[in-house]
Amino acid sequence: MPPGKYGMQEEWEKEGEVVMDFLLPTGIFLKFPVSRNDTIKNIKKMVWKNARSEALFSGLGDPDAYVFTCINQTAEREELEEESRRVSDVRPFMCVLRLVAREGDRVEKLTNAQISLLIGKGLHEFEAQKNHEVNEFRTKMRTFCEEKAQERQSLPWHQWMEYSFPCDLEPCCSPPGSKTKNTKKIFVNVKFEASDVMTQETLNHLAKSVNLPQTTRHLQVLKRIQLPNHTSCPGLICVCVCSSPSQLVVQAGLFHGSELLCKVVTSSEVTVCSEPLWDQRLEFDINVADLPRMSRLCFALYAVIEKTKKPRGTKKKNKRAVSFEASPAQLYERAVVGAGGCEFNVRLKEIMDNKNYTEFFEDEKELLWKLRAEVRDRFPESLSKLLLITKWNKREDVVQMVSLLKKWPDLPAIHALELLDYSFPDPAVRSFTIRCLRKLSDGELLQYLIQLVQVLKYESYLDCDLTTFLLERALSNKRIGHFLFWHLRSEIHVASVGLRFGLILEAYCRGNIHHIKLLTKQVINEALGKMKALSDIVKSGSQKMTAEDLKLCIRQESYLEALSDLLSPLNPSVVLAEIWLCRFMDSKMKPLWLMYRNPLAQGDMVGIIFKNGDDLRQDMLTLQMIQLMENLWKKEGLDLRMIPYGCLSTGNKMGLIEVVKNSDTIANIQRNNSNSAATAAFNKDALLNWLKSKNPEDKLDQAIEEFTLSCAGYCVATYVLGIGDRHNDNIMIRETGQLFHIDFGHFLGNFKRKLGINRERVPFILTYDFVHVIQQGRTNNSEKFERFREYCERAYKILCRNGTLFVNLFAMMKAAGLPELTSFKDIQYLKDSLALGKSDEEALKNFKVKFNEALRESWKTKVNWMMHSLAKDNRP
Repeated sequence: MPPGKYGMQEEWEKEGEVVMDFLLPTGIFLKFPVSRNDTIKNIKKMVWKNARSEALFSGLGDPDAYVFTCINQTAEREELEEESRRVSDVRPFMCVLRLVAREGDRVEKLTNAQISLLIGKGLHEFEAQKNHEVNEFRTKMRTFCEEKAQERQSLPWHQWMEYSFPCDLEPCCSPPGSKTKNTKKIFVNVKFEASDVMTQETLNHLAKSVNLPQTTRHLQVLKRIQLPNHTSCPGLICVCVCSSPSQLVVQAGLFHGSELLCKVVTSSEVTVCSEPLWDQRLEFDINVADLPRMSRLCFALYAVIEKTKKPRGTKKKNKRAVSFEASPAQLYERAVVGAGGCEFNVRLKEIMDNKNYTEFFEDEKELLWKLRAEVRDRFPESLSKLLLITKWNKREDVVQMVSLLKKWPDLPAIHALELLDYSFPDPAVRSFTIRCLRKLSDGELLQYLIQLVQVLKYESYLDCDLTTFLLERALSNKRIGHFLFWHLRSEIHVASVGLRFGLILEAYCRGNIHHIKLLTKQVINEALGKMKALSDIVKSGSQKMTAEDLKLCIRQESYLEALSDLLSPLNPSVVLAEIWLCRFMDSKMKPLWLMYRNPLAQGDMVGIIFKNGDDLRQDMLTLQMIQLMENLWKKEGLDLRMIPYGCLSTGNKMGLIEVVKNSDTIANIQRNNSNSAATAAFNKDALLNWLKSKNPEDKLDQAIEEFTLSCAGYCVATYVLGIGDRHNDNIMIRETGQLFHIDFGHFLGNFKRKLGINRERVPFILTYDFVHVIQQGRTNNSEKFERFREYCERAYKILCRNGTLFVNLFAMMKAAGLPELTSFKDIQYLKDSLALGKSDEEALKNFKVKFNEALRESWKTKVNWMMHSLAKDNRP
């Protein structure tokens, strides 16, 4: 390749003009400068103007009959159907645009181009899959979503307004005396079940329905196994595992969810090489008829060290054992066995009452299965326990379980959500779960939407009830659609889910064409793209950017247009009109701090922080839990004045955070009220004096009450969630008195360590300067402090009563791949902090011990804060 410029990425970051080459369909070559801010439409007009003086101009037709093509930043040929884009956003390779005749349906091609640009994945990638399941899903979902769009077009104006501008209601405490009155009416539910005489007939039919003999093995695989040539870097395996002579072994197992259906089989050993080959047949000890629909065939590749014969894992691969088109044969339903005696029912109640009970002895499993009808009638919320002990490798038991499920009463969301875990892959179970979730209000669905998106990763097939349910609700409520889009779009770069999420995004866009323009204004090619470009410039360090330089950069035409007049990704009800203030913050990732005018809030300001380089999904999850806690407390009449500010992950280690106005960190307040950083952390009067300076006499009592309530809420929340890294720059106070925590990079008890020493020495932060504010500056004001203690205890008891919900939501997030939430061991901290399986008295007693420990050991927190204050000074 001759010398020259091939990347030219830096060229597009500059102002002014760039010289571009144009290849015309008549064979004419044009070369002239264009502004980087010019749109494709304007450039096309310039091409026609310059081509008039060239030969063969008469061979060109109407400009609308042609479209520019280029090689884009991902080395793919792209047709620029969306002509409102700026050339600086397109960034054609080598600054070359080729003009070609437009073919096909222009409207369809334009829509496809807009969707590809919006979701960050070209639709041609789906077509290139040449996968029947993908094609069938696209066809079915397109029809479904376009039908929903037509239904929406025919809505009366008031229903259309409810869709476009859904109410965003703030939860509030239930007023006294609002309990439902006793109407003294009862309902009698009479159930009829099949007689046990059906049992023998059903078993006879089961035997006849399977043509294979009972001795037939289910699966015979791997007659000739060879690692494919495209396996990435095969030599790396040898480098990693072959420090001493070793052999390679393949292990294969059949799983249904987390249950192993039969014994794992192991191949023979082969010598390590770049292309290992097995010529062997592996047989599984299970009948074809006993294979569940959602079985998975899982492979593991091991290196066996000769010295110890100890296998060392290298690679794993899971494959579906049943095609997406396959469907199980219809079987007769076996009648449910009747209930047992009184003694059995007592034992059953003991098992069901233990919330933290998931592993059973064999006699307990037999009892649960025998009394499954009793479980349905008396303990329907314990369906998950019955499913866990079901023998999914026995078709008779599976038929009975599915039959029982048809008569199972609907569960509340707190229990139904658990059934979306990977341990319950059966289609009948998941369909039942979606049936229960359909009763969720739009507000409740938004509350759990993060988890519902994550458990899509557990679905075996693209076309599933959960996907249809989410699309249906997203197309019925614009706010749900907005956040569904961003939760999917933020993980489009993940290879394992990029195809599934991309297909769902495409379906949503086709069902809501009018939403595409609003979302496009926000995505990486528009507002977020400009924010990222600014962040990259600041972080590169190639030149020192001052605040004035940042303002000049934002005033450029391309930046000003992209960053103005858009809906906030954090809250689609908020309009970000124009930037009023901007700066980059003094921290490692140089976050961008922007203040916008909000025309809908009578001149009020809206602040956002753009972070590039940090994974905000853990912050998003923590704030979701704090919001849920606040809702639960308010339902019980306890308003602890929490501030679960907005946080949204928008891409790979990229996202937005809401600015809480009129607030400052405890560290800054202490430093500004002290003579030196060394003594600042020990100044117990600093917080109270700051509140006094912000609140006149008549408002000070209210500010202290706000501080007391919010401090109680965050003490309980941070303890239950195991929030770590609680230094004084991660705790803030509003001028109104509300205290709140920020930056949740460590949770579930994963506390920071320095030189092997645990920096977190207390269950939660309750320092004496906090107590000083709560007691209004008086040392003998024990009444105020005891009221604060009562707030904490009451809040904790409410969370314990809802402990199962928190455990279920965190369990559903295991699929997210958060570094501190990967297995049930990580969730064990939450079970312990919520005292699952213990009585209310035991739970409260344990919390009181932690409360006293936090108060007694608070001096250690002060020492930690002092060390942090000496190391950093973040005062503006």
